[in-house]
Amino acid sequence: MKLLNTVEIERKKSKFIAYYYEITTKQEAKDLYEVLKKEHKKARHIPYAYILENTASKSDDKEPSGTSGMPIYQVLEQKNIQNRAIFVVRYFGGIKLGASGLTRAYREAAAKVIV
Repeated sequence: MKLLNTVEIERKKSKFIAYYYEITTKQEAKDLYEVLKKEHKKARHIPYAYILENTASKSDDKEPSGTSGMPIYQVLEQKNIQNRAIFVVRYFGGIKLGASGLTRAYREAAAKVIV
């Protein structure tokens, strides 16, 4: 696994830190999730998506269903990217974004991190 890029955006005081990795296995994605969880102990959520040659996965990581993992996955899919994973660490800023605001923020972070 190799870190390709990282980008940070802010929306209504919430920070979204996107990480873009090259991966080859599901296990690498799981390991990266655990590393990011330890590194960002105070983060509320770490949604992600990845696409490999023969499988794909996404997780909202306790965000409202469909607001985070799916938009991240769609960015990878639309750009026809394989063997890559995007994780977006979210630090809650105290102001709720609503479902559409979350979806936009996660999609934007995912799109910006791809180099």
